[in-house]
Amino acid sequence: MADKIINIQLAGFHDIDESAMEIVNKNVALHSKKIAYLAEDAGLLHITLKKLHEREKGEIYDIHVKLPDKGRVYVSHVNDRNLFVAVDTALQKIINEMD
Repeated sequence: MADKIINIQLAGFHDIDESAMEIVNKNVALHSKKIAYLAEDAGLLHITLKKLHEREKGEIYDIHVKLPDKGRVYVSHVNDRNLFVAVDTALQKIINEMD
């Protein structure tokens, strides 16, 4: 069986430094493989980042994930102070909903 490919679009990640983006990209790639396995006819996996309450001690990351798949649209939304946890949790919610 040929491997399915999921197209991914990241929005709002332009302010994230290079080393953090490497980790985010690896996390997204890992989850996209699982999503491709579960999806019947997946469209564009769209991940949007917004920073909320920017302060000296940190900010809250707001992650929205959207994935259309054969007439159905899977959506998840997560807020967290840790960017990596927020991305991981949002993508895991999509996987759990598909499963």
